[in-house]
Amino acid sequence: MKTLSLSLLCFFLFTSTVYADITDQRKLLVESIQVLEEVQSSPDHQIPADLVAKAKAIIIFPTLLKGGFIIAVRYGTGVASVRNSKTGEWGPPAFLKTYGGSFGFQIGAQAVDLVLLVMTQRGIEGLLKSKFTLGADIAVTAGPVGRHAEAGTDVTFKGEIYSYSRSKGAFAGVSIKGAVISADVDANWGYYNRPLSPREIMIEGRVKEYSESTRRFIKGIGRVASIK
Repeated sequence: MKTLSLSLLCFFLFTSTVYADITDQRKLLVESIQVLEEVQSSPDHQIPADLVAKAKAIIIFPTLLKGGFIIAVRYGTGVASVRNSKTGEWGPPAFLKTYGGSFGFQIGAQAVDLVLLVMTQRGIEGLLKSKFTLGADIAVTAGPVGRHAEAGTDVTFKGEIYSYSRSKGAFAGVSIKGAVISADVDANWGYYNRPLSPREIMIEGRVKEYSESTRRFIKGIGRVASIK
């Protein structure tokens, strides 16, 4: 009897944890689209539509937390989607996490929304690794803003990843170089109910059936990416 009770307890604990994880991931997808909508709704500060149209992938961290005294730390969870090179459609989400630190005379705390546009195949390959470091493994540059921002030769052809951030607090010394981005193995497993790598999700097409939250996410990116 005790064994049965213990088994039932473990079952309910496991299912409630998985449910909570899935709820968190669905919330993350909704917040990611909201960030894009808010950024693109401001003509003077939006990501240029021509640049979005050339992006091969997009990474969104709805709330990247930074804080510290002397030593600053970063942490956040996010999501990535790769555009199909043949159809132009965005693919299912792969969940990511980022962490890193920088040294300097910094004090305070900050939460920022971070959007990264991946522009090259090399950038895609970096995204598919178990982890990569911005500014070391893959070059990252602050992207141009505004509806009428001109995408010069460098923006169009040479940039690997362009970054956009929106501050929600006060912090001295904002930089994403040195941040490590890695696959969120637990989040991907919890959301898809099986272990899947970013490559399997975004490139190999292992996700055959889309959940409603996945369909809304894909539709949302496509809608926001078309705003001009």
